Amino acid sequence: MYSRRDFSKLGLTFAGAFAGFKAVSALTRPSEAGTTPEKFEVTRTEEEWKKILNPEQFRVLRKQGTERPGSSPLDANEAAGTYVCAGCALALYSSDTKFHSGTGWPSFWQPLENAVATSEDSMYAMMRTEVHCRRCGGHLGHVFNDGPKPTGLRYCMNGVALKFVPKGAA
Repeated sequence: MYSRRDFSKLGLTFAGAFAGFKAVSALTRPSEAGTTPEKFEVTRTEEEWKKILNPEQFRVLRKQGTERPGSSPLDANEAAGTYVCAGCALALYSSDTKFHSGTGWPSFWQPLENAVATSEDSMYAMMRTEVHCRRCGGHLGHVFNDGPKPTGLRYCMNGVALKFVPKGAA
């Protein structure tokens, strides 16, 4: 039988482990460390970004956040068109390369030419490849090697980081 003291010790152990995990993440998170040496065509101050982006867009695009899976209507969108950066409107993905990955996020097997850039992301003590807009540096999501042919890649994007422009719209 466990006593209250046993559960208290267990709680402290988990709290300590979580605090250590958060400390490691903070050290390895480029957005919080401010170590992004890249220069982008579109640059704004944090306050300027906050004026043009809603709070969720700001959290994802500028602070490398992740939206909840299944929360973006763009995941189920099947219309023809182009997905653009919600921060600077650069065309990023064609609907021709979109597929349903079952992950809860809009997924593409290939970006448009010269649209995105990547960097190594070691947040949460795991190595991933971050995808960001090459023009404004906004965090879009991550790319994985488990996608369909012809590339075998899955660009798993945050829908809140994208805007959809239907084919034929200006």
